[in-house]
Amino acid sequence: MGSVRKASAWLGLVDDNDERYYDGYADEAAEGPEPGDAWVTDPRVQVASESAHEQGRRIGTVTPESFRDARRIGELFRDGVPVIINLTAMDPGDAKRIVDFAAGLIFGLRGSIERIATRVFLLSPPDTEIVDGGAAHRTDNGFFNQS
Repeated sequence: MGSVRKASAWLGLVDDNDERYYDGYADEAAEGPEPGDAWVTDPRVQVASESAHEQGRRIGTVTPESFRDARRIGELFRDGVPVIINLTAMDPGDAKRIVDFAAGLIFGLRGSIERIATRVFLLSPPDTEIVDGGAAHRTDNGFFNQS
């Protein structure tokens, strides 16, 4: 087997059907778990959403199609999750209703609302700090300190 073929087989680009490496022992991968067995993972491994939920590091994104989707926004924000609302897919009338709903929501739960882009808003719970990375807060004179 040539070096290019070996590298391709190692990367999984081609089948490794070189019989010299299999000198009569059984393929252990074929003896995997039975189809009915449950898949067990290492208990130290956590799914990202579970650990993010436990540590309060979640951000919800909602792209409503109608005013009916306002409930999803309210439920996420009520649970203390910052919510990004993308209203670009909505007609202006329903988008205004969603913004009015969000304004009432943040007033009632003491949060804040910030316009991120055209028709995109961020709802922040009261215990969330928004850090602005703009040029107004820089202490140096830029990347290449040219002064």
